[in-house]
Amino acid sequence: MTRAELDSRLTLPHVAAWAALQFGAADALIDAGQHWSFAELWQEARRVAAAFLALGIGPGDVVGIWAPNSAQWIFGTLGAQICGAAIVPLNTRFRGQEAGDLLRRTRARALVVKPRFLDTDYLALLADEDLPDLRQVISVGAAEGIALGWQDFCALGAAIDDTAVDAALARLTDTDISDIMFTSGTTGRPKGVMSAHGQNVRAFLAWSDAAGLRAGDRYLIVNPFFHVFGFKAGWLSCLLRGAAIMPMAVFDVAETARRIEAEKITFFPGPPTIFQTLLSGDWHKKHDFSSLRVGVTGAAVIPPSLIERMGRDLGFETVLSGYGLTESTGVVSMCAKGDSAERVASTCGRAIPGIELAIIDDSGAQLPAGEAGEIVVRGFNVMRGYLDDPVATAEAIDAEGWLHTGDVGVCDAEGYLRITDRKKEMFICGGFNCYPAEIERMLSAHENIAMVAVIGVPDERMGEVGRAFVVLRPGAVMTDADIITWARDIMANYKAPRQVRIVPSLPINASGKVVRADLRKLGV
Repeated sequence: MTRAELDSRLTLPHVAAWAALQFGAADALIDAGQHWSFAELWQEARRVAAAFLALGIGPGDVVGIWAPNSAQWIFGTLGAQICGAAIVPLNTRFRGQEAGDLLRRTRARALVVKPRFLDTDYLALLADEDLPDLRQVISVGAAEGIALGWQDFCALGAAIDDTAVDAALARLTDTDISDIMFTSGTTGRPKGVMSAHGQNVRAFLAWSDAAGLRAGDRYLIVNPFFHVFGFKAGWLSCLLRGAAIMPMAVFDVAETARRIEAEKITFFPGPPTIFQTLLSGDWHKKHDFSSLRVGVTGAAVIPPSLIERMGRDLGFETVLSGYGLTESTGVVSMCAKGDSAERVASTCGRAIPGIELAIIDDSGAQLPAGEAGEIVVRGFNVMRGYLDDPVATAEAIDAEGWLHTGDVGVCDAEGYLRITDRKKEMFICGGFNCYPAEIERMLSAHENIAMVAVIGVPDERMGEVGRAFVVLRPGAVMTDADIITWARDIMANYKAPRQVRIVPSLPINASGKVVRADLRKLGV
């Protein structure tokens, strides 16, 4: 497959097929001591596609993936997509209710899962969930409970001829839905963002160009694959550029430092907390970081001193930051090589080629450089819409095709974007978006809680953490610790409040809405 042929068939599987021809025997994927070349990665993806075809997976179906970063995550995604299915990535921090809700709403027919991870039994979490559309659970390792073992699953494909895989691939187009990634918001219920193959590929061709990712780079992917950064700016970008994918299932600072030295990592994105942790522990003095070339960060406030130290102490030649959201296929803007530390820390760069970015006022009029307003985006990167929610889609994307981000920002005369206020009340804990409305909805389910409001507060290690203000029902007795412990049992750990303040009432305005600015004055 030539580059021209790839340009005419912009899908993730076609990218993998092109990479197999372009980069052949070069290292494509290194995981748990195993190596796959680009050619071998593509053959494994085809083998998994045959297995999915044997299960009856085809166009319009959905396959869930609930597992940490691993080779099987990539093979499972590409295999399902060859068949015409979309994937729905599930956060490994989810509890059973959260995962079950998304599997039901997407009507997922198969689920690829790691049965046990970080002392969590995922199959047990799903045991009480009603999943009427789910036909097969597939383990990324050995068989366990209802989960078919990975090798047994792949063996199902032996009954499928290669021509059937070729035919499925030939049906796949750039307008087919690639993935449904869930994001929350002010409604408190996650919304499924639908992205098509073509826009994913185009967006991360542009991202890879801006980031300077190139053939032969060794890319340590700490960002989780269930997040757009680890998935699309991660292994998809590696396939586009011929870089080696080196997944890391969970961030551990000592293991990260060891791998940077042992595996000669050249390309290493992550949230600011990762680089702050490496620096605070002087890990660069204990290990050889001289291979590091490019670092990409974002997702939180970045002090200029961190950008400077990433270059001076960690040894990065280039450090970049950017801005994106799930509804924009994960990317809107990027800084450029040569931008100053101050600019990288204080801005999110300029819009990637091929898309428009504007700042508007409350009436929808575009504002000039230097004036703050809502950030809107238009172009190929704008989502296809929210799953089964045309009303929310119409609210997010106006009649002229502008995606209203809800974020407030300002552009300078050169087009560099600076975020001045986050999307509604969202806060970012350890690189993960946290939406108070969703957390409040889940906390309100407790029989002893009458009212609750959540805000993000600064935290030295995580950037921000949740603080919940709770009004108990009359006669109820609960402690701060009781609420925190219960919250950790029902929601992902990054969402669970780290701080709780039990208060007699919440500050309410004349419309009956909680005045969040006043919450910050309570229980400090």
